[in-house]
This record gives sequence, C-alpha cells and structure tokens, in this order.
Amino acid sequence: MVGMNPESDETGADEPIHEPRLWRDNGWTARVIKNNDDDGWAVEMIRHGEPEPALTGPWTMGRDKKNPKPLDTNAFNTLVKTAHEVVRRHEQAQHALLHKETSVLTEGGRVKVTMDIVPDEDDPYATLVAFDADGGELGRVRVSANFRFSSANVEAWIAGGYRRPA
Repeated sequence: MVGMNPESDETGADEPIHEPRLWRDNGWTARVIKNNDDDGWAVEMIRHGEPEPALTGPWTMGRDKKNPKPLDTNAFNTLVKTAHEVVRRHEQAQHALLHKETSVLTEGGRVKVTMDIVPDEDDPYATLVAFDADGGELGRVRVSANFRFSSANVEAWIAGGYRRPA
C-alpha cells in the first residue's frame, strides 16, 4: 500500500486514519494542504462519497511558524461540526431555490400551491400542485422551470381549471 492515496483505497475507505495532516473518521476526511494564496496552510473537509470539499479554510501554523499545526481529536470534531453545518445550510438554500409555496383565497376556500423545480441539465421543468385545506390534491401540471410563480399567475392557473398555463 506504499504510495497509495488513502482516499482511493477502496478496501480501507471506512478505516479511521489519525495522522498529523490527514484524519479520516465518522464519514469525513480532514486534509491539511498548502495554501496556494500565501505562505500558510489550509484544511479541507470532505464528506465520504462527495467529489468536492464541503469546507476549505485557513489552518493554524505550528510552533516553528513553517509547518502546520497537527490535526487532533478536538480540531477534527470541530471541523466536522462546521462542515456539517455548511452542508446543511447549502441544502436549505438549494431547497429554497427549487421549492416555492403560496396560498391563495378562492371562492371555494384557501388553496395552497407548491412549485417544485427539477434542475435537469437537458430538460429542466417544474411541477405546480394545488391542495385544498384538507391537503387533498386539486390539480397538478408540469410547467417550464422559469415559470413565474406569482400570486397572479397562481390565481389564473386555478381560475383556468388547473390546466397547463400558456
């Protein structure tokens, strides 16, 4: 195994590693790397199975002011917590971009309408779904991903009998 990258070693992918510049444990890998922007060091946190780091940030210099401070249990646990929070916030932001919701008052009562965007590279689209006050589905239609989700457009869709908007 000499010369192998621990990240690419399929047989040991779940085995913990606790080295001064590389820690792998609990589904995460922390790697201390040279910061290309200056003379310092950086640390990147990669969630296992992900191609890109979830977090990259500055890393503390060691006592000799040349080499990085070694990773330890407390630092790794703090990095995991921070990286997990970054991933969670990204997922929330992504959900907010792809999911919209509003309610409108109609003659028949309050109607909740959702729009979920499917960001397909070849054919992005969205689905409008209307629900009555009890959660029963009133209508569903596929629309373009850039459908303008406004109260006026939602009301026109409902008034048009839940047919696909022009």
